[in-house]
Amino acid sequence: MDGLALSSEQRGSSTVVTVGGDLDIVTSPALDDCLTQARAAGTRVILDLSAVDFMDTSALAVIVGHWKKLEAAGGGLSLAGARYRYTKTLWITGLADRLSLYDSVDAAVAAADADAADEGDGDSGR
Repeated sequence: MDGLALSSEQRGSSTVVTVGGDLDIVTSPALDDCLTQARAAGTRVILDLSAVDFMDTSALAVIVGHWKKLEAAGGGLSLAGARYRYTKTLWITGLADRLSLYDSVDAAVAAADADAADEGDGDSGR
């Protein structure tokens, strides 16, 4: 699909979905499909947005839908590498304050693995 590149890989306790290009009404269904597959692999998903050049509200709707499903399943969705210039809709809508944001995939993976370890110890810390 022109304008969008998607890939996924397992890293630690999470599935990392890497997105490149434009996230808009045309490409959002492909993102939805990719996130659906990632959710099937586990309850922790990291969305790497470091190569996103544009994001509109249709992509946000997809992200929020999967975030809610993952939270309901006891997992979570984290965002990594979101650059304000290209993903400002996250801040305009207030989602940047609600979702877990990390500067890099490595930082998001480390946080997710730490959370998984805490849960494995039976200590939720909350």
